Amino acid sequence: MTLILTRSDIAALLADVREDVERAVENCHLDLSLGRAVLPPPPAMPLPGSDGTFLAMASASAPAGLATVKLLADLPANRERGLPVQRSAVLAVSADTGACEALLDGAEVTRARTAAATAVATRALARKDARVLGLVGTGPLARAHARALLPGRAYERIVLWGRDPGRSGELAAWIRAELGVEASVLAGPQAVAEASDVLCTLTPSREPLIRGAWLSPGQHINAVGAPPRPDHREIDTEGVVRCRIVVDAWTTARAKSGEVLIPLAEGALGEDDFRCELGDVLAGTEPGRTSDTDLTLFNSVGVGLQDLAVARLLIDAAHARRTGTVIDLSG
Repeated sequence: MTLILTRSDIAALLADVREDVERAVENCHLDLSLGRAVLPPPPAMPLPGSDGTFLAMASASAPAGLATVKLLADLPANRERGLPVQRSAVLAVSADTGACEALLDGAEVTRARTAAATAVATRALARKDARVLGLVGTGPLARAHARALLPGRAYERIVLWGRDPGRSGELAAWIRAELGVEASVLAGPQAVAEASDVLCTLTPSREPLIRGAWLSPGQHINAVGAPPRPDHREIDTEGVVRCRIVVDAWTTARAKSGEVLIPLAEGALGEDDFRCELGDVLAGTEPGRTSDTDLTLFNSVGVGLQDLAVARLLIDAAHARRTGTVIDLSG
């Protein structure tokens, strides 16, 4: 039997298991570093005659007992249609029998696992005395990050900026009301970058929004928002060069991340500068931050193993709560 989880099913389940998502994502990166999971780089399938691209994000995990594929559609033309630019669905099968365990809408899964990965990386790489969180971008991903990053850290305030002043004001008001932290809208990306101890870039930008000259020793940056396209990036080459860089998965970043590929093409850095993975830092086999003056960068492309980890959590929660729709695909 196959479990179907809709976006609303997943949103309701995440409200109950939100505290477990970060732990699940952390464990999946440890599993990857320790050889207990498989994560090939996803093939990109550009659609002829279109600017659309489809990615098949596959992974398999022995501890989770699952193999998954998330099919991600990145369709910039959807913006003019009033539709999401990125849409996805996750197919999960039993690693033991191959039976189709579940089909999940990908939107909430992607948002939750992306913010959780940022939270894991920030806990591993940011200074312990970080007090100001900066958000560049004000969409749903920014809300997910504010919710994921605040627990367990003593942030005194959040500073933010987005292209739409109305949405920026709404996000600041939501943070104050829902999360109980002071939040203010600043004049632009430079002001946010210069004011932040931890900076998250959460936009689908093609051209860099953050300049290396704006960064300060001791900061931690999470470059999260750019889609998995080699010509999109949020941090310029100078900014990347100044940082100690940690990626979610090297082979995926090498294939899909503009923050990686553009500095490589320019000869500003070599491949060895990008090989440190988050799981290696968590496992203690690679250093993360080595001093309070290090500039650290988590380059988050987003990987299928994170989707698998959250899918496992949601499938188990749905069965425990008897929610979702069960169908017999083989009937």
